[in-house]
Amino acid sequence: MVSVASEKEPEEASALGVIGVIWYELSGGIGPWGALRPLVALAISLVPFLYLGQHFNRQHRKALGWFVIQLPLIFSVVLWPVLFIWSIADAWWVSSGIVAKAESE
Repeated sequence: MVSVASEKEPEEASALGVIGVIWYELSGGIGPWGALRPLVALAISLVPFLYLGQHFNRQHRKALGWFVIQLPLIFSVVLWPVLFIWSIADAWWVSSGIVAKAESE
């Protein structure tokens, strides 16, 4: 087997190119907003009583329904935290689904 070396010198990597490759790998190739959208939904869903994660995902009806459901549950120390934690998980799940759907189109 004979190996022939190329006379063309490899180009130097620029700092911007390296940062671009690192960002592409970290974001899974879905871009900056696609990578950050679930994190934003998670962060704003941590605000209690308002269900902002569902509003962020444009699921206003679901957020309103959970807001109405929480009113009687507020009197229960056990059930309201369950609904609150479920809403945080749902905001993350739906936002990740929106990103996946947008990337598949």
